[in-house]
Amino acid sequence: QVRFNTKTRSVEMKTSKHTIDTGALQKGADFVSAFMLGFEVQDAVALLRLDDLYLESFQVTDVKMLHGDHLSRAIGRVAGQDGKTRFAIENATRTRIVIADQRIHLLGSYANLRVARNAICDLILGAPPGKVYNNMRSVAKRMSERY
Repeated sequence: QVRFNTKTRSVEMKTSKHTIDTGALQKGADFVSAFMLGFEVQDAVALLRLDDLYLESFQVTDVKMLHGDHLSRAIGRVAGQDGKTRFAIENATRTRIVIADQRIHLLGSYANLRVARNAICDLILGAPPGKVYNNMRSVAKRMSERY
């Protein structure tokens, strides 16, 4: 059972006698948190259907302490012009990325999350986007050969 408590402004979930899967409550919580973090509904539903999808969040300042224009520039490098860099990372690593102010949220399988996180961290640390693209391309090629 899922309901929204308007007084406390929170989503409440509990199992019922019809619940078969014991992990259903956790999957429901993951779905709600993914949707609230800004992922599209289709991506959040994928968390319900697939077992090996994970959510990961971190702040840009966790990677490198930046302030003012330097912080804005780092976030801009991750997003890219018209979101081009973000889409390139998403497509190469088969992940979903949401950039919300100083927070970056990732959704994907464990290995793909690691590759995407490394690419994003390299961009935050100041690596040129071309170098990050080439590294991702080689890692994506290796991953496609493995599976």
